Amino acid sequence: MAFNFVLPDLGEGITEGEIRKWLVKEGDAIEEHQAVLEIETDKAVAEVPSPKKGTVLKITKEEGETIKVGEVLMVIGEEGEKVKEPTAAEEKPAAEERPKSVSVVGVLPEEEEAVLATPAVRAFAKEQGVALEKIKGSGPGGSITREDVLKASKQAPKAEDQYGAVERTAIRGLRKTIARNLVFAQKTTAFVTETDEADITDLWALREREKKPLQEKGIRLTFMPFFIKAVLHTLMEFSLFNSSVDEEREEIIVKKYYNIGVAVDTPEGLIVPVVRNADKKTVRELAAELQDLGQKARDRTIKLEDLKGSNFTITNYGAFGATFATPIINYPDVAILGTGRITDKPWVKGGRIVVRKILPLSLTFDHRVNDGAVAARFLTRLISYLEDPASMFIESA
Repeated sequence: MAFNFVLPDLGEGITEGEIRKWLVKEGDAIEEHQAVLEIETDKAVAEVPSPKKGTVLKITKEEGETIKVGEVLMVIGEEGEKVKEPTAAEEKPAAEERPKSVSVVGVLPEEEEAVLATPAVRAFAKEQGVALEKIKGSGPGGSITREDVLKASKQAPKAEDQYGAVERTAIRGLRKTIARNLVFAQKTTAFVTETDEADITDLWALREREKKPLQEKGIRLTFMPFFIKAVLHTLMEFSLFNSSVDEEREEIIVKKYYNIGVAVDTPEGLIVPVVRNADKKTVRELAAELQDLGQKARDRTIKLEDLKGSNFTITNYGAFGATFATPIINYPDVAILGTGRITDKPWVKGGRIVVRKILPLSLTFDHRVNDGAVAARFLTRLISYLEDPASMFIESA
């Protein structure tokens, strides 16, 4: 009997996604758990496996279309089995029962259902600020194509407010997720930021000495593996920074494992891949994994599992020239470390003023879990590891 395979719940609050690529075609024989398509959500690109073995009788959605959790992706059955086409009544429920059409950019008006256009084209038109009902389609049967929308957008009058021309851009995709998560974190945590500076001249020299041998092996050695090592040692001494809060039970959950989130800048916005069991990895292993995760994040090929389970996050805005910041906690973590731009500064060392490599640090923490005095001690201890890099490689008791 034919089986309607619907888009399953992908977790993490994801309700819809865009079909990026079909990995099978109608008529193909497929196995249970075989990946049948790639779907791009607002967080990552994920492969969706088939729930059962059989033959692909019908693919109901095209590449580029947006599909919601619970909607039919394809029909699976026995080879040669006929697919029952829905009746007109089944395809178009009564007006009072019919839900509004939904695209990646939100709810579309009811009257748009009469317009011949795929969900992907509808979303693009919404993004461009073009009304589909005013476009004459050039596609099959008068359907509206992406090119039709582009042509109309160039002819459309520019938006204005009372002071002059403006441009409207829909908050969608990854940017929508970032906005939602950050606002939630700000509303949920009692956040405070403390700042300080570290003399990392010796660490700078260590990295300069070691980066060429690793580069010859195809590994780019940044400062991040060293930052992770310093954070790990500090977390082992200040365990409450490696925790989360159970809001319902009003409990602090101290984690006995060390998964470090590292913020990565991508064209769509900030993504935070997670290095799992970072305490069990060498600097070389951390560098290689960070390089791999960073590339996957920028390509949007990173798996959802690689974005889950962080206990503490590091964000290096210094790579873009910033000095200090007030980074927002990556919920449900209770702290985040921001690292600024390393500069040459006059520094008092041994009673003399010398030029040293100085790293600005910003630690945002949840005041519900840690007080300011403890946070200051955490930051001071972290600085001690950064200033004496050899101490990072001495195993903690």
